Amino acid sequence: MAFELQQVLAEHRGENFKLYARHINPQLVRVLRSIGFDRFYERGEGAYLYDADGRRYLDFLSGFGVFALGRSHPVLKRALHEAIDADLPSLIQMDAALLPGVLASELTRRCPPQLSRVFFTNSGTEAVEAALKFVRAATGRPRVLYASHAFHGLTYGSLSLNGGADFRKGFGPLMPGFDEVAFGNADALAKALAARDVAAFVVEPIQGKGVNAAPRAYWDSVQDLCRKHGTLLVIDEVQTGLGRTGRLWAHEHYGIVPDVMTVSKALSGGFVPVGAMVCSEAVSDAVYSSMDRAVVHSSTFKNNQLAMVAALATLQVIDDENLVDRARLTGLAFEKGLAPLVERYELFHAVRGKGLMIGLVFGEPESLRLRTRFKALELARTGLFAQTIVGPLFQRHGILTQVAADGVNVVKLLPPLICGQEEVDRFVSALDEVLAEAHRGSSLVYGFARTLAKASLQRDR
Repeated sequence: MAFELQQVLAEHRGENFKLYARHINPQLVRVLRSIGFDRFYERGEGAYLYDADGRRYLDFLSGFGVFALGRSHPVLKRALHEAIDADLPSLIQMDAALLPGVLASELTRRCPPQLSRVFFTNSGTEAVEAALKFVRAATGRPRVLYASHAFHGLTYGSLSLNGGADFRKGFGPLMPGFDEVAFGNADALAKALAARDVAAFVVEPIQGKGVNAAPRAYWDSVQDLCRKHGTLLVIDEVQTGLGRTGRLWAHEHYGIVPDVMTVSKALSGGFVPVGAMVCSEAVSDAVYSSMDRAVVHSSTFKNNQLAMVAALATLQVIDDENLVDRARLTGLAFEKGLAPLVERYELFHAVRGKGLMIGLVFGEPESLRLRTRFKALELARTGLFAQTIVGPLFQRHGILTQVAADGVNVVKLLPPLICGQEEVDRFVSALDEVLAEAHRGSSLVYGFARTLAKASLQRDR
């Protein structure tokens, strides 16, 4: 019997959570149900998701930044259909295929001039793993530094760079020679580099967990210190890159020039996983140093033709639709729309980030009545208040967001770069309503908080 996708979907309609709990991850299903995120999505288009009941959701999660172009972009779909119909000879392995070279050329053309070599990967964490091997080979040094609160992926090398204890718990011992320095603290970095045994400092230009940024002066010091001590600077642009922050690369905001850069997420266009580790010729030649070492680092699916086509089409769409500048302008529209809410609501402290990588910072209010409620939530679980914003935004207003990290009262927005004033206005109006209810002590907000606290306690037990 021939495979029929529509028949499979029809036969198993509504079984999402049952099958996922039975065969993949029952704890994730419990979490989704406890926070009211158990929906049956059937379609995605542009900035929106549609569930089985036809309800439309504004997707400000974007698959953690994957869907920078929105979902089901017609240019990407057409390009991939053409690639499949062309019967391209993929993964010959003993070959130097055309499309990987074309994509590498297009990617490096958009990078600082010294970043001229590319190793393609299947994900951001695999790009980070490649970077770790290459910097050790290039420097002959054992140590690698990373920043507090960092997130670079969850495979072992990337996990060894992870600044979040919850992700590391239970998986030790991790890789030796990996040390944490405080993000934004140049003095701490200088001290860690003093022994001149550090191969690389791996850092995000804006941290995904918490949407933390550091001032220009810090980055000036980072660049100078790395050069002074012979340490390679690895900039992780997996989430921040390709227009997310209103510049093609987030490091451009700070005037830094990386020795190595990692890219993924948005590069895929949302269709075929693809990532890249981009480096200098000198770094690359330290690994591929002879004919005997031509395949000393590789990956089976690294150059697959569909991934190359998806990435090439993505870069073209970013150019054709001027998405980098659109992200900058829409980010400014968010700042303008949210500023009055920061003034109006004492629970809402600040907006941070750049472009369409936005962190909404909530915190303890001044008035006694609100402060008492806020502290009660924090006693139940640190960072719980932020979840009481995320929940009603989703359930009552159909807007999908996330808490920026565990234990912080920061809500993170990663809208598709195609969003404009309509989406900004919808979000600002919804957040205004949710915050007004929170300040009134509405049961719609605090009742949801009690449900979350109860579920949290059950999980802890």
